[in-house]
Amino acid sequence: MVKLGLFVSALLASTACAFAPAAAPRNAFVTRMEASALPEVDSTGNNIAVKTLLTDIESSGLLTKVAEAGLLSKAQKAGISLTKLEPLIALAAENKDVLILVEAASPELLPLLPKIVELAPQALPLLGVLIQISPGTLQAGAAASLAAAAATVALVPDDTVLEVAAQTLAVAVLGGAIPIASVVGATIIGQLTK
Repeated sequence: MVKLGLFVSALLASTACAFAPAAAPRNAFVTRMEASALPEVDSTGNNIAVKTLLTDIESSGLLTKVAEAGLLSKAQKAGISLTKLEPLIALAAENKDVLILVEAASPELLPLLPKIVELAPQALPLLGVLIQISPGTLQAGAAASLAAAAATVALVPDDTVLEVAAQTLAVAVLGGAIPIASVVGATIIGQLTK
């Protein structure tokens, strides 16, 4: 838990200036054959992918954009703070299976992180708005979405393949994805704002 806390603190409070200059940018999507041929660590033992990711975070000014967007202030006003994340970190530290799953998934997830860092600045204003939504509002949105899916199935006729496809899409999005995301988001925000 202490190591994870130190890592998060170091990531939030420092820059990646201490690392060696970044190599020329390369394609984030690497085939398994190419990945096995690439070295995983540099001469000092640093994971090259993580080092590149931290350098990209610094060069994009992500932490500055987080500060400019006031995301942490908005989170604090909503009742979310880093101290409230400590129980989640402690829970992960106690359950070694979670850490094993994260470690096992990291080779597949690591190539996605540069794309997430690239898209993060555009998502910050949206995150600032979303973090202020109450859990009750999210749960009400899930119920409204389910009602909209039911209404779509009831009101759209089943006469053509296109209409059936529209019903299927509406049920998948309005009856599945949105309610699940809303309930999960409400649960997370509810736990963090207790």
